[in-house]
Amino acid sequence: MNKIYYLSTCSTCARIIDELKLKQKKFIFQDIKTEPITKGQLEEMKSMSGSYEALFSRVALKYKTLNPKPSTEAEYKKLILEEYTFLKRPVIFTEGKVFIGNTKGNIQAAKEAIG
Repeated sequence: MNKIYYLSTCSTCARIIDELKLKQKKFIFQDIKTEPITKGQLEEMKSMSGSYEALFSRVALKYKTLNPKPSTEAEYKKLILEEYTFLKRPVIFTEGKVFIGNTKGNIQAAKEAIG
């Protein structure tokens, strides 16, 4: 399955979608603001990434106001399911691999995997 979880209002996500030519490559797009991720989808992401913490965005504006900060896998999972901004974006699935976030190296690895 080729799928991307993204935020349509995020200019970084839009740039990555264009750079990787995901529309032309028939990816399934899920805007996490208008179509929230399900518990099952998050569990699938976790099984491929290794942890909920790996999927958690510490740069989300709401993270700064959290007190206390999450420290367990259960807390990371709960927060991601409650608030879409806590999911690190984008999350790209292709060929049994997952790429999380927008770092330059991660996007280059996704580009190579997608072809």
